[in-house]
Amino acid sequence: MISKKYSFLFIFLLITISSFSQDKFTLSGIITDIKNNETLIGVNVYIPETKSTALTNEYGFYSITLPKGNYTILISHIGYNTFSQNITLSENKKINSSLTESGEELKEVIITNNKGEANIKSPEMSVNRLSISTIKKMPVVLGEVDVLKSLLLLPGVTNAGEGASGFNVRGGGADQNLILLDEATIFNSSHVFGFFSVFNPDAIKDLKLYKGGIPARFGGRASSVLDIYQKDGSSKGFHMNGGIGLISSRILAEGPLVKNKGSFLIGGRSSYAHLFLKLSEKQKKNTAYFYDLNTKLSYKLNPNNNLYLSGYFGRDVFSLSKSFSNTYGNSIVNLRWNHLFTDKLFSNLSLIYSDYYYGLDLDFVGFKWDSGIKNYNIKYDFKNYISDNFKLNYGINAIYYEFNPGTITPSDSNSGINFDQLDKKYAFEPSLYISADQNISEKISLSYGLRYSQFYRLGKSTVNIYANNNPVVFNTDLQIYEKATPISNQFYNKNKTIKSFNNLEPRFSLAYKINDEQSIKASYNRMVQYLQLISNTSSPTPLDVWTPSDNFIKPQIADQVALGYFKNFKDGQYSLELETYYKEVQNRLDYIDGADLIANKAIEQIILNGQLRSYGLEIMIRKNEGKLNGWISYTLSKSEQQTPGRSEEELGINNGKWYNSVYDKTHNLAITSTYTLNPKWSFGANFALQSGQPASYPKGQYQYLGITVPSYGLRNENRLPTYHHLDVSATLTPVKNNNRNWKGEWVFSIYNIYNRKNAASINFRQNNETGNNEAVKTSIFGIVPAVSYNFKF
Repeated sequence: MISKKYSFLFIFLLITISSFSQDKFTLSGIITDIKNNETLIGVNVYIPETKSTALTNEYGFYSITLPKGNYTILISHIGYNTFSQNITLSENKKINSSLTESGEELKEVIITNNKGEANIKSPEMSVNRLSISTIKKMPVVLGEVDVLKSLLLLPGVTNAGEGASGFNVRGGGADQNLILLDEATIFNSSHVFGFFSVFNPDAIKDLKLYKGGIPARFGGRASSVLDIYQKDGSSKGFHMNGGIGLISSRILAEGPLVKNKGSFLIGGRSSYAHLFLKLSEKQKKNTAYFYDLNTKLSYKLNPNNNLYLSGYFGRDVFSLSKSFSNTYGNSIVNLRWNHLFTDKLFSNLSLIYSDYYYGLDLDFVGFKWDSGIKNYNIKYDFKNYISDNFKLNYGINAIYYEFNPGTITPSDSNSGINFDQLDKKYAFEPSLYISADQNISEKISLSYGLRYSQFYRLGKSTVNIYANNNPVVFNTDLQIYEKATPISNQFYNKNKTIKSFNNLEPRFSLAYKINDEQSIKASYNRMVQYLQLISNTSSPTPLDVWTPSDNFIKPQIADQVALGYFKNFKDGQYSLELETYYKEVQNRLDYIDGADLIANKAIEQIILNGQLRSYGLEIMIRKNEGKLNGWISYTLSKSEQQTPGRSEEELGINNGKWYNSVYDKTHNLAITSTYTLNPKWSFGANFALQSGQPASYPKGQYQYLGITVPSYGLRNENRLPTYHHLDVSATLTPVKNNNRNWKGEWVFSIYNIYNRKNAASINFRQNNETGNNEAVKTSIFGIVPAVSYNFKF
């Protein structure tokens, strides 16, 4: 009798749920650019009747579940006119929409009461998205549009100074940033030792920087994720665009493979400043240039299946009189398959190859040096739009790594140098994740998830064994660290596990909407980084070597919490973002004094595991609309590192005390603006001011065998002079562009208009006349005017 009652109740619940679900239907589709069918990322789909909002994913897809009824769909995106459509929803519907570019390119077209809803209610925080049109308006050194340099104008983002490669996020190292191009890892993001980035702006569709509150689908780095997607290419018609500058030129072609179904994109960029060296008798044997190639094929098999094949290849070449040559760069290939199982379940399967190569040919000593890192990556991601208030993301990922720390090959049989191969290293990193986006109520929204990662350091390799498992020992008499001598070693066959790790990485963020114009947000994330960059410079160099975690090098584990206040003013014309954060990183590497990193077969003998902490306050005030727009950002922060001793006798680096990390910039102010005077002229300006980079200066000197030797104090207790510069630009767009297929514009810019001689470094040397040590400042740029011409047809 009881079982019958429960059976009846169960059937009743099923009927109730079924009847309820029949009153709800799914509205889904793809949003594209009307000119070229390019899918648009982050488009806002808003339903005023229910105040429901959906954003398109990385492939332009959206899905939203609504009760049966009549609705108005409002679709808006930065730089596009808002699209409105009335529908009757009585069944599941697919509505694909196309947007047209707005007349005012940088104007953010958002429906009244929608912008506050979309930005304020979402739990996403510590995230910055920049449009390529905005980046192209920014004045830059030598007139070369640079994606990475534009990030330095955002709160919480700095670098080591002019000409430095990489960027630092919230007091972290440049190696702690995961940089993705079409989901493939970029290991070195710079050309010409940091002067330019590897990203061709004409090929880029979307750029998003996660500084905190990082979604569970990302892992492998401790500080941030820079997620960049290339354009798909036009499937409607053939187009070309490019630019000619003082240092380099670029060109990009795109068009249909099959009209409205398949497309191709191919873009190339190259510098040619080295050609001018040929005009000089002294420099004609020297060479310095870079080039890169972006490619992509897209094909729509049917409404539920799409294929993408994308690639990148870039190289830098530097040589001196044919006695020294240096070649380095990235290569990536990614094959992706999008599949729509249902209107609510979207999937993406990716097969990815990434490679970074560094080669050095030293003819004058008779050998070649090759090093690099490769990875083979497979990932399968799912987005499940369960309801309007609950969405699931889940997936799996597996990466196999090959590390080549160095191969020495004799280039001359008479050089006396023998072939030598530093032990290649191998690793495997599988992971899985699940996360949810949930609206608890009209005021509270959550995003939470969990990532489970594993890491296996694999053979073939020989591992040293040390007394007490310590490859570094402390000399108590001299109060210095020294290399330990191995007592034996152990050989591991290929793919045999040498060391393994596993970690749970929780992620959580919350938004409390005070009203439609303001909210409070909080987030926490744990990130685990299993790869380490062996470098003792303040910014990455091409020669730096990546190495996996193992018996002696532990994975970095970062925990970050953040709290923020967000407010929109005057219907979204102005916005305020205020965030404070605290971050701790376990197992941050540091190096013993006098560490030799190049061609070191036992790198564990010169490194120590320390810890890093950073905290700060970020403010960003943005003007979103009108002829004048831009933002002001200010960051007040602190970044410190500590490598304490392992015993009472061992003091540790810097006597075990916390010291400024090389990424510490107490103050960071950036102002950027663009002004559209009329359809013909527009202007841009940037101002940047940062505290000087931490450094160690001599506190005194002493004589030893007739030589003046500087005496240094605590590590990084001094700073370089304050860094600042003002840049301006003017863009001339001929009015006749509107009446012809060929459209062009001239961009005139001046970098560092008041000729500030910022210090790239300060070194100390002995004055031959006085015998005393003296400081010598090195500056890279003074005032730099530039002109470039951009075109499209």
